[in-house]
Amino acid sequence: MSLSHESLVRDIPVGSITIPMRASALIPRLYRVKFGRDIMRDMMRLQKNMHAAQDNPDVDLDAADLTIFEDVAWIMAKHADPSIPGDPDEWLDGLPGVLSIYEALPEIIALWSENLKTTSVPRKK
Repeated sequence: MSLSHESLVRDIPVGSITIPMRASALIPRLYRVKFGRDIMRDMMRLQKNMHAAQDNPDVDLDAADLTIFEDVAWIMAKHADPSIPGDPDEWLDGLPGVLSIYEALPEIIALWSENLKTTSVPRKK
């Protein structure tokens, strides 16, 4: 099996600007250390709740979903650019406008999903 050890960087649109975000094998550890939560569970929750909200206009994302989204966005942005403030609140406060979950989350999910893929080559027996 061959694995790619490269991290992925993608520019994520946030209103009138784009923010580089990076996904790598280090992200789950950084997230767990900073927030004390499992990013795999949080991303599954976000994906499920985002799809439910898109499919049913009566379903809204709750405050916990928004917090998870902001934390994931910050950790990926910080991983791409170490000069970003070390606190998510400070980072969010410095953005020119609002970080829209509906605009950025699909891009973040795509980046995260791409990071989780591995390339395997079956061995001949």
